[in-house]
Amino acid sequence: MKLQLAIDLEDVDGAIKLIEKTKDSVDIFEYGTPLVINFGLEGLKKVREAFPDITLLADLKIMDVASYEVEQAFKYGADITTILAAAEDQSIKDAVKAAHDAGKELLVDMIGIHDLAKRAKEVDAMGADYIGTHTGYDLQALGETPFEAFNTIKENVITTKTAVAGGIKVDTAEKIIAAGPDLLIVGGGISTVDDPAAAAKQIKAMMPKD
Repeated sequence: MKLQLAIDLEDVDGAIKLIEKTKDSVDIFEYGTPLVINFGLEGLKKVREAFPDITLLADLKIMDVASYEVEQAFKYGADITTILAAAEDQSIKDAVKAAHDAGKELLVDMIGIHDLAKRAKEVDAMGADYIGTHTGYDLQALGETPFEAFNTIKENVITTKTAVAGGIKVDTAEKIIAAGPDLLIVGGGISTVDDPAAAAKQIKAMMPKD
């Protein structure tokens, strides 16, 4: 099991400072969608130049022109990028091929999907590296959590590794860790607390080692 830190609410310099504080406990650092929107892939490149050896995910949430956008993510320094499960099947297949041709990985994000079991089975057959449960900020504000959705997805995939995100914090991490995701994605539960390094260390200590 790996720990991913989603960095959303920082500028690029703030992202770099947060990575420096937490890099001893985090396996994958996510250059989040707000960073992509605000600072583009040039910001991703700056993060990569500051940390040549970290595993870096660019959360592009690709919907179309998949091969090109995947290639651009990797050109600017990502090791992993994301496409939405709501994209056309052909787009997901193209994204998988582009990622694997580059020796990189692809995560398919299930945000907004309502028939989770059906789409999970379909995505599982397309060859992506991860399929991710994602309770977005807007639904978190209504009290939703990723737990039930994650269990549905996990029951319906055979080969694809599973990821889970959505409001996970130190005091809620144990429950979802027990459900057995391959990738635990934490954002504000690390990045917005007083001591991000301690929070990352606490969550990492709860997780089984690979």
